Amino acid sequence: MESLVLRRRVVAGLAVSLLAAAAAIVALPAPAFAADASYRSLTTASNPDWLRRVADGANLASLSLPGTHQSLSIHGGSWTQTQENHGNGAATLAAQLDAGIRVVDIRVRINAGNTFTVHHGAVYQQANFDDVLRVLGGFLAQRPSETVIMRLKHECTGELGSCSDAGGQLTFPDIFDRYRDARPGLFWAPSVNRSTATATPTLGAVRGKVVLAVAHGPRGGRYGQYGLAQFADWGHGSSTYVQDEYNVPNVGAIATKRDQVRRHLDATSYGDPTKLYVNFASGSSVFATPAAVAGGALGVQGVDPFLLVYLNEGPEVHPPVHRTGLVMLDFPGGGLIDKIISVNGI
Repeated sequence: MESLVLRRRVVAGLAVSLLAAAAAIVALPAPAFAADASYRSLTTASNPDWLRRVADGANLASLSLPGTHQSLSIHGGSWTQTQENHGNGAATLAAQLDAGIRVVDIRVRINAGNTFTVHHGAVYQQANFDDVLRVLGGFLAQRPSETVIMRLKHECTGELGSCSDAGGQLTFPDIFDRYRDARPGLFWAPSVNRSTATATPTLGAVRGKVVLAVAHGPRGGRYGQYGLAQFADWGHGSSTYVQDEYNVPNVGAIATKRDQVRRHLDATSYGDPTKLYVNFASGSSVFATPAAVAGGALGVQGVDPFLLVYLNEGPEVHPPVHRTGLVMLDFPGGGLIDKIISVNGI
C-alpha cells in the first residue's frame, strides 16, 4: 500500500513537472521568422546619399524617412536587442546610415566624468555618445547632402531592470550642452537651444547637420525646449503626432500593433502636411520579444513584413501612401528601407 502511494506521488510529481514545462514552452515566443526583404537584411540596402535627390525647399515634414528604434541596442539577449549587430562603438549606426536610415533613437546613461554611455535599460551597448557623434560627424562630412534626425532619451530610472546614473555629475542638459559645444556645427543650432523650441525646417537648412527632434527624460518628460516645437506634448508613448504603443503583451497581440501602425500611416499620409509624424513599428513585452514583433512568430505576421506588403499594395486594395513620416523600425530589412525612401518619389 505504501509503495502504491509512493508511485502515485511520483507520477503526480512528473505530471506537474511536465505541465510546468509545457506552460513555459507556450509562454515563450517562438523564434522570429527568417530574414527577408523586410526584416534583418539591413545591408542589402545601399542609400548613402539619397537625400541629394530631394529639393532644398522640401520641408522635413513632407518626407518619408526610415529610422531605427533603440538604434544601438545590439547586446543583452532576445528581450533587449532591437537591431542587427554590425559592431560596437557605433559601427552599427554607421551601417544603418549607409543603408539609408535617417532617423535615430539614442538612449543614454549619465556616466562618471560627465559623459553619456549608450544603454538599453540596464544593458550597456558597448558605445558612448562620443562614438555616436563621431560616426554622425564623419558621415555628414562625407555626405553633406544628408541630414539625420535624432531623438535623444535619458534612459535611467534607477528602477529594477533599468540603469542608475553615476552620482555627483552635472545635470543631463548641462552634459548635453558640453557635447554640443565640443562639436560646433554638427547639430542644427536652432534645435539644440534649451530655452527656445524651433519650427520644423526645410531640408536645405539642415543638410550636413543633425536635427534634434526632442530630448526626453527617463519617464518621458522633455528637457527644456530642445528640439522641435510641434513635439511639446511628446512624452512617454503616443502623443498628437506620435504612435508609440510599445506594449505588445503577447505574440497574438502583434496583429493589434500592426493595425496601430497602419492607422497612423494612413493618418500621416493624409494628415497635416506641415507636421512631422512619427510611427514606431516596434514593441515588446515579457511574452513578445522585439524580434518577434518585428519579424513575426508562431505563424503571426510581424510588423516589418506587413509594412512592406502594405506599402507595395496598389489603389485597388487601399488608398496609396503618399507620405510615411518618420518610421521607427526594429531589425529593418533592406527592401523595407528602400520602399520607404521610394515614397518620396525618387
